[in-house]
Amino acid sequence: QVQLVESGGGLVQAGGSLRVSCAVSGGTFSSLLMGWFRQAPGKERGLVATITWSGGGTYYVASVKGRFTISRDSAKNTLYLQMNSLKPEDTAVYYCAARDLRKSEWDWGQGTQVTVSS
Repeated sequence: QVQLVESGGGLVQAGGSLRVSCAVSGGTFSSLLMGWFRQAPGKERGLVATITWSGGGTYYVASVKGRFTISRDSAKNTLYLQMNSLKPEDTAVYYCAARDLRKSEWDWGQGTQVTVSS
């Protein structure tokens, strides 16, 4: 099982930027697909972006493409989500997640709150 600990959430004004981080431990890194998900009040948890730990291939949902950047630092075993041009509708709890490509289930962090004020 992969252990994940998020940090870096907070309150930011619309148009601003914020970076959330996720410390990753355990698992076989070369087999990991990493993701950021978010859950707004009253809504289901949804995918934001993914990255493969080994090759760095990325995917973004349409609503964040061009504004958010997912990356990982292999030396620090840390996953990042850089969020620019933030909008009030980006307000949510952001979750770091990891899935071994040989398995079907995700491991989850505890989440970090991101609030964008208008």
